[in-house]
This record gives sequence, structure tokens and C-alpha cells, in this order.
Amino acid sequence: MSAFDQLDRTDYEILRLLRNNARLSNRELAEQIGLAPSTTLVRVRRLEREGAIRGYVAEFAPEALGVSLQAMIAVKLQHHSLKDLSAFRQHVLSLEEVVQIYHIAGASDFLIHVWVRDAQHLRDLAMVSLTTRPEVAQLETHLIFEHTRNAEMPLYVNVDAD
Repeated sequence: MSAFDQLDRTDYEILRLLRNNARLSNRELAEQIGLAPSTTLVRVRRLEREGAIRGYVAEFAPEALGVSLQAMIAVKLQHHSLKDLSAFRQHVLSLEEVVQIYHIAGASDFLIHVWVRDAQHLRDLAMVSLTTRPEVAQLETHLIFEHTRNAEMPLYVNVDAD
């Protein structure tokens, strides 16, 4: 049994509220879930310690960094060896344009979310940083017209736990 199996409705509510606003003070969080601030702090620290909360991030406008184009690049590898997967993942994570990387099942092996200045930057990234890799068999690039994060955290887990 993992530590995550022990989460209850209050833990899920803490996670939901922090996902929507990680800058909530402990006092504000406690008020919204109906617990004492000391109890809330103990719960948040436990969620951090057990890895349910991995960290806190700031979201910002890509345009503020000169990003005018986003894309998802689907990559199919030549071989599926652990060595190739690891080398490719390490290389991709070293690229400053990479926002997120997903190792997936299906026709492609990876989806890579990238932020670039323009179409030429995207082309250069694909041609210089990806297609030259010996692990890569094929690329397929999908332009992102709009990206919207779901503000409400879905609770796919056993919400009957108390």
C-alpha cells in the first residue's frame, strides 16, 4: 500500500486548492477547507514529505519570453532499448525550448512540448536538435493554436475515503 492510498477528502481538497492557487497562505487554505491553521500546515507538510506535492511553480505568459509559437513534436525512435530511451530523454531535457516531455505508448514514443520564437526557430530545432539524433526514426510536428489548463483538478481516485 502506498502513502497515496491514505489520502482522504481533506487531502484532495488541499491538493485541488493549491493546484488552482499555489500562493494561498496557510491561513487562507485553512479557512477554505474548514480546519485549524496548525492542522492544515501539518497536512500540507505531510503531503510534501510523501511526494503528493512535488513542488510549486509559477505560470506565466509565453509571450513574455518572446515565444510566439508552441508545438507538440511526436517522435518515433529507431529502437526501444533502455539505452536509447535514456539518451534521447536526457538530450531533449537539455534543450531550452522544451517545456515538457511525455514518454507515451502508440505510434510515437515521445511527445515533446516546445516553445519557440517563430516557424524558423521550430524548423531549426527539429532539423538540428532532433533529426540528427541517432535514436530518432521519425518526427511529426503539431502546432498548438491554444493551450488551456483545466483549472479544476479531477479526482480519479477513491473519493469515498475519509
